[in-house]
Amino acid sequence: MDPNIVKQKLRPIRCFLLDMDGTFYLGSRLLDGSLQFLDKVQASGRQALFLTNNSSKSAGVYVEKLKGMGVKAPFLRVLTSGQATAEYALKAFPGKRAYVLGTDMLLGELKSAGLSIDNQNPDFVLIGYDTTLDYRKMTGVCDFVRAGLPYIATHPDLNCPTETGFAPDIGAIIAFVEASTGRRPDTVIGKPNRGIVDAATRMTGLRAAQLAMVGDRLYTDVAMSALHGILGVLVLTGEAKQADLVNSQFQPDLIFDRLSDMIEYL
Repeated sequence: MDPNIVKQKLRPIRCFLLDMDGTFYLGSRLLDGSLQFLDKVQASGRQALFLTNNSSKSAGVYVEKLKGMGVKAPFLRVLTSGQATAEYALKAFPGKRAYVLGTDMLLGELKSAGLSIDNQNPDFVLIGYDTTLDYRKMTGVCDFVRAGLPYIATHPDLNCPTETGFAPDIGAIIAFVEASTGRRPDTVIGKPNRGIVDAATRMTGLRAAQLAMVGDRLYTDVAMSALHGILGVLVLTGEAKQADLVNSQFQPDLIFDRLSDMIEYL
């Protein structure tokens, strides 16, 4: 693409929404040039907000990981799908109690946001990516979903990348619940859905047209940008490869080999 067109597309952007694993780092390894990208973002007077669908961990855990990789303020800001779901639930179900299927970190994040949790007599069901899942939990959540309670999920991902491949993510849990109850979630919050976009715009104080979503997945990162009027930037350091674009429903506005390749255009 013509460098002038790239600069023109990036000129209105005031904040970069950054996916983490596969975009800023890979597992425990910082990708080359990622810190230099943040330096350029700051020098250009822009913001960056780290965005993740993984609701099994709290924002604080990610902040500590980023600190360990050399990230400093003002870039130690993380928005998780768990936080976005708490924000949504508080507005959609004011004063109501949630049955929560999730890790202790998700429970802590929801409680700190002010959500009331009651796994005995809930008014609605909220599920996250639960890495502590057992059969007792699955039976309990299916009972309440089958009873017809409103049912929301933090994000839709089928698998979570790991150092050795993939682990079943919340999408697999959703499929289990559907097989048992015949229901899918009434609302899903995380990328590519509206709920996490609304949380990001409130957190940054910006309009969607002033945001760029930078990530390595076509069906979450790029899809979110395409569906909600956000500039979509695909990097090829993670899951998606150039060949995947041929059959993708969602196409990015810009493609870079890595995050740091954007520096010269900011």
